[in-house]
Amino acid sequence: MTTPMSTNTALDVDEDGEAVDQKEFRGMIGSLLTSHRQAVKRIFRYPKFTPELGLWYSSGSSLSLRGFSDADHAGCWIDRKSTSDTCQLLGTSLVSWSSRKQASVALSTTEAEYVAAASCCSQLLWMKATLSDFGLRFGRIPLLVDSTSAISVAKNPVLHSRTKHIDVRFHFLRHHYEKRDIDLVHVVSANQLADIFTKPLEFDAFTRLRDA
Repeated sequence: MTTPMSTNTALDVDEDGEAVDQKEFRGMIGSLLTSHRQAVKRIFRYPKFTPELGLWYSSGSSLSLRGFSDADHAGCWIDRKSTSDTCQLLGTSLVSWSSRKQASVALSTTEAEYVAAASCCSQLLWMKATLSDFGLRFGRIPLLVDSTSAISVAKNPVLHSRTKHIDVRFHFLRHHYEKRDIDLVHVVSANQLADIFTKPLEFDAFTRLRDA
């Protein structure tokens, strides 16, 4: 078992698929969503075959805060909604992560990436406020995004017609960039840590990001 998910598995509604034990499936994921038992079992098998892996929090690690955000544009085969994928690191240690379907359909990759970056920004600001209660202080927090167009939208004070439809609540990303709370930094896709949460990856790409 080299990766938790297969790149050859396409999950859809599967209305004609074989029925599964509903009680067993609910016990696996908390609620019955659809009959994807084999995919869920593969995820459960992965930790069993990789007991040597885990999260390590070193006492000597720095306490700098940074975030990564990525998006899988129109990745859902059912409703073509995108997925926001983010992770936050304290020093070199992963402390928070999220992979969540976006509430509305993104009309472009730029929009999907922008919404994901806004979600990551929100989490970073919450962590900053929480950690400040313990006496930690942070300057401008780097938020690493692999979409140059999404970064341009956030940095440009002029709302172009192609971005006006983006929900106003997401434009706080630009607000906090202008306040210098965060710094939007471009990262090449190969080094985008949040990519591991967007979709199943081939073995080489998965292990490279997992071990980064």
